[in-house]
Amino acid sequence: MKIALIQTNPYIGAFAHNKDNVVKWLRQANEAGCRLAVFPELTLCGAPPRDLLERSSFLEAHDQVLQEVLRATGDIACILGVLERDVDTTLYNSAFFMHRQKVVHRVRKQLQPACDIFDEGRYFTTGDAAGLVTFEDLRFGLMVCGDIWDVASPCGAKHPLHRQVYAGEQPDCLIALGASPYAHGILGERQRFFSSLCQARRLPLLYVNQAGGQDSLVFDGHSLVFDKQGQFVSAAAGFREDMLIVDTATWQGTGSSFAPEDSVEQVLEALMFGLKDYLRKTGFKKVIVGLSGGVDSAVTAAIACRALGPENVLGVSMPSPYTSNASMEDARSLAKNLGCRFDEVPVKGLMQAYDRSLAPLFHGVDDDLTEQNIQARIRGNILMALANKFGAILLSTGNKSELSVGYCTLYGDMCGGLSPLADVSKTLVYQLGQWCNRQDQVIPERTLTRPPSAELKPDQRDQDDLPPYEVLDPLLEAYLDQRRSIEEIIASGYDEPVVRDVVRRVKQNEYKRKQAPPGIKVTSRGLGRERRYPIVQGYPG
Repeated sequence: MKIALIQTNPYIGAFAHNKDNVVKWLRQANEAGCRLAVFPELTLCGAPPRDLLERSSFLEAHDQVLQEVLRATGDIACILGVLERDVDTTLYNSAFFMHRQKVVHRVRKQLQPACDIFDEGRYFTTGDAAGLVTFEDLRFGLMVCGDIWDVASPCGAKHPLHRQVYAGEQPDCLIALGASPYAHGILGERQRFFSSLCQARRLPLLYVNQAGGQDSLVFDGHSLVFDKQGQFVSAAAGFREDMLIVDTATWQGTGSSFAPEDSVEQVLEALMFGLKDYLRKTGFKKVIVGLSGGVDSAVTAAIACRALGPENVLGVSMPSPYTSNASMEDARSLAKNLGCRFDEVPVKGLMQAYDRSLAPLFHGVDDDLTEQNIQARIRGNILMALANKFGAILLSTGNKSELSVGYCTLYGDMCGGLSPLADVSKTLVYQLGQWCNRQDQVIPERTLTRPPSAELKPDQRDQDDLPPYEVLDPLLEAYLDQRRSIEEIIASGYDEPVVRDVVRRVKQNEYKRKQAPPGIKVTSRGLGRERRYPIVQGYPG
């Protein structure tokens, strides 16, 4: 039997679009001689729909297109990730096995994640339906996303499929529907887990994942096939829709025979895919990027030009009296190399106007960070004005390191509708810049080698205010990503004053992060909606 694993890119709530896409892929799978087509979790509504699930009209619209998909199933069978409402309005995250216009079997997701970006227990009831399905001569265990992880966990004995497998009802393979977001390192993690699972169960695994951007999330695709020895067999493409066909006679697939690997290139692909899908699904076509001559704005512009085409990117330089000639030259060179439009708007006159207006109020008070922040806010106003005038979206260029410690200006450089690098450390920003230059040197070499500076005062350097990034980034990873305590971080070799100062900055700037534009999540722990920390707190650690 030929089985098609079809990784789709649903658009949340665009039910007619999602239904038409499913029907199109069903037709292609049928034409390819497949007997069964498998789609990802929540294919018709998109993931995660969040509080849209509390609207009865949303659920009714879903049920309507589900019936239309059901009518499209003929000789080819279909497994589809759906919303299932019970008679008492109980809601399940389910997989429907459909054939000849009937729902033959349904499996309800049992493990409801309540961590990081997921809060499924808020909406869904835990299922208890057995997931063993027979179709023609194939007997398979069917699971929805997290349930496949639960099968192999210490609590996996609670899972009905676990009981069936060990009660002698051994299926021919496992089929798992996923909506699993990308994070740097997840590709290897998935493969190691799936390999050990297949090896332990002596079962092949077919895993199909969504492939699309949704708000800050990027579902990376990379649907996978493993054999019963736990060996990788085949993978679908990453970061786009694709169909991988598996022949159960040999358990071989039509996808890539090379396992996807975690790399800087994959991070770049995720950022490009997330940006492109964010604009497509919000209706924007053009972006504006403030070009400072620094590495963050250079990498942001390079990502935008690769994802959207240089004709859809406007780079704007806004030099002040503190902007170096090197920065202005590098900003111009970058735009020329990328092929995007470039405009220059000096801000000296606006700075002087602010000085005159505020002079009576600031009389007798020395210049401080206030004047630096005014510069950043002038630039933010200019960029937002251009975005409004030309119907574009402004890309904020800040990185995760700066956002973590508040080294950014609210309503200044934090302005924007999307922040592509918000989950990318400064160290990784440099690596992305070097990767962008592998074929053609689009980012000036000087941008990648000279010390970073906000250039808001004479001879300013980031390291005047922050630890070196080679110290700051691993320290932040230990505190934010690994959740290590201050004492543990100090014990690992960091200077106590540095650790305490960084942690203080992280906590003090929670209010800034709450007001930041959405970012594109590419690590296991971002700073967006998944960071559920109070703004006001007295905990010292």
